[in-house]
Amino acid sequence: MEVMKSKYGLLGTGIVIGVALMLVGWQIVQGSYQYQGSLIETPLPAADFELINQDGDPYRLSEQRGQIVLIFFGYTHCPDVCPLSLADYRAIKAQLGEQAGQVEYLFITVDPERDTPERMKIYVTSFDPDFTGLSGSMEALEKVWSSYGVYRAKVETGSASGYTMDHTARMYLIDPSGNWRLTYPFGFEVEKVVADLQHMLREEN
Repeated sequence: MEVMKSKYGLLGTGIVIGVALMLVGWQIVQGSYQYQGSLIETPLPAADFELINQDGDPYRLSEQRGQIVLIFFGYTHCPDVCPLSLADYRAIKAQLGEQAGQVEYLFITVDPERDTPERMKIYVTSFDPDFTGLSGSMEALEKVWSSYGVYRAKVETGSASGYTMDHTARMYLIDPSGNWRLTYPFGFEVEKVVADLQHMLREEN
């Protein structure tokens, strides 16, 4: 009988140790995750702003707390970078599946002269009706561009469109606490962005 008790005791101890090791291993895996984008090691509070959305309503960044916010700066007459980046937004949303609703997808104009709310609505909703296009006065937008280090310059082309815009082509990630955490260069792999988003959402839950 003593031998049997000893065996069961060892078995029970082994199970407890095994579970403990699994938990430690999981914590190590979680803690060692390496973000794929350019990580801001000391997260910066994202500069708040209020602009106008595609429906003509005020939109304030600070009111989005609790969600991840992705931001891309572009313009509706853009021939290549902007539509490709919004297509990436669409792919990110699709891959997130049920988690997609925990992410806000913003497209902020660098061309307020042409990008009215009406124009923005036609443009962004052609990619996805849940995307948000933001415009506003030059004064309001200049503060936002400056806060996020966005470069923009008008380039006269002499064509029917009149001009194009050179601009920063990076995606910015604001975490649910309102901190600027990551950026991604144009053309960054969608799958890696999705992995970062999924990890961040796990951290928050």
